[in-house]
Amino acid sequence: MKALLPASAATVFFDGIFTDPCLAHPEGVAIHADGSIWAGTERGDIVRIAADGSGIERITSTGGFLLGIAFDAAGNCFACDMKHKAVFRYDAVTGACDRFADSGITVPNYAVVDDTGGFLFVSDSLDPDGSIFRYDLATGKGGRWTNEPLCFANGMAMAPDNSGLYVVESMKARLSFVPIAPDGSAGAARVVTEGLETVPDGVLAMANGDILISNYEPSRIWRWSQQSGLELLIEDPVATTLAHPTNIALKGDKLYTANLGRWHVSVIDLSLLPE
Repeated sequence: MKALLPASAATVFFDGIFTDPCLAHPEGVAIHADGSIWAGTERGDIVRIAADGSGIERITSTGGFLLGIAFDAAGNCFACDMKHKAVFRYDAVTGACDRFADSGITVPNYAVVDDTGGFLFVSDSLDPDGSIFRYDLATGKGGRWTNEPLCFANGMAMAPDNSGLYVVESMKARLSFVPIAPDGSAGAARVVTEGLETVPDGVLAMANGDILISNYEPSRIWRWSQQSGLELLIEDPVATTLAHPTNIALKGDKLYTANLGRWHVSVIDLSLLPE
């Protein structure tokens, strides 16, 4: 399958192999309201990379191993910690970083903030009995939300109309959709697309309805749409610029990817896409 973009459309945005703090195998990436790029590392650091890529600073640390991160409308950062089996919350006002939610979850992998509904959704990456947990955004109380198994539930994205969650099932190489029922419960999951060879990881829902899915292995990004189905957006056959991309975040026409295989964040120029 020919990619829509050449490999050269992806470049290294920030190389943190020798910086202090080190950008140690980042998995989570998110865009702050000020345009800076935040990431989580294998050392438990939440780091802030300047919007222009000119520098990096440590915001806080959980002392664990961070996976996905997400912001709420107030700028607080929620970080999934695999080592501590919990979600931590960094308070944008006080600077405190505290254990926020951990009820029943085993491998908290990716967080989606629903400011409108007042909930935090978190994927639990078990194989084969993965699931989605839901916690109160104010108190951290909650538990398992989905009833049916989601095989290694991984990256998630809220649908633009808040009707449900797209969720990557990594060990099934597919993307599924879990609707949110009128009473807030989880509806039956349906498969959106399959064939995401071999290990899909992150997902992003764009305002125009397109879905972007990042692959941990091989190093590539997919695009899915109702009109065109599944298309290969870009790939890096030598896994150097895109080095096992996990989570992805969009700012304007630039797509940022965390790279679990290396020490940098990449950026993909989507303005180069053919009309």
